[in-house]
Amino acid sequence: MEFTDEAVVLAARAHGDTGAVVDLLTREHGRRMAYVAGGASRRMKPFLQPGARVEVELRARTADQLGSARLEPVGEGPSALFDDALALLGLSSAAAVAQAALPEREAHPGAFLAFEALTSALALRDLWPAVYVRFESGLLEELGFGLDLASCAVTGTVDDLAWVSPRTGRAVSAEAGAPYADRLLRLPPFLLGAQAGLGEGDVRDGLALTAHFLQRCVFDPLNRPLPEARDRMVERLRAAGLA
Repeated sequence: MEFTDEAVVLAARAHGDTGAVVDLLTREHGRRMAYVAGGASRRMKPFLQPGARVEVELRARTADQLGSARLEPVGEGPSALFDDALALLGLSSAAAVAQAALPEREAHPGAFLAFEALTSALALRDLWPAVYVRFESGLLEELGFGLDLASCAVTGTVDDLAWVSPRTGRAVSAEAGAPYADRLLRLPPFLLGAQAGLGEGDVRDGLALTAHFLQRCVFDPLNRPLPEARDRMVERLRAAGLA
C-alpha cells in the first residue's frame, strides 16, 4: 500500500534512538500511524507538534501494518501561534480529541476539513472558540452522532430553538422545553447559523453540549474520559472570559 496525501499531525512519540511514531489525520485516508525515520531529530521535532500541517508519503506492506512515512512540512504550523498560548491549547485540544475519537484507517474527510477550518480561525481570538465548538459538532456528525437541530422534536417548529435533548440530540423550542429546562442542554444560536452571532455564554453552552455527546456517544463506549488537553483548554477559556 502506498499513498501521498495532505495531513495534520495529531501526536508523535519517540521510537528508538532517532525515529518517531506519528499519528496523522489525512485528508483522504483517515487517521494513520506511521514510523518516521529521523523523527526524533532537532530538525524534525518542530514539524511533529500537534496541529502541524504536512504532506505525507506513506508506504506499508499491508493496509493493517504500521507503515513508514516521509513528511514535508506545509506552512508555519503551530510555530505561528507561539505568542498565543490559548490558541495553542485550542490546537492541542482539537488534536487530542480527534486522535482519541477517530478510528484508524477509516476515511473521514469531514473531520480533516473541520480541523482545517479551526486552524484557519485560531488567529482570531474572539472567534476561534466558537469555531472549536463547530469542530467538535462536525466530528460528532462525521462519526454518525450528529445533532439534529433542524426542528423542534416536540412541536416540529423551526423557530426559537433553544434546547437540545441530552438523550436524543434533537433540538427543542424555548416554549416546549421550558417545563424541562433543568434536564435539557442549552443550544447556542450560533450552531443554527453564522448569522446568529455570538452572545454571552454561547461558547460555554456549546462546549458543554459537545462534551456531553462526545462523552456519551464516543468516549464512554471506549471507557475513556475526554482528553485532559480539552479540560485545560476549557479552564483557560473560562479564565480569559471567552467561555
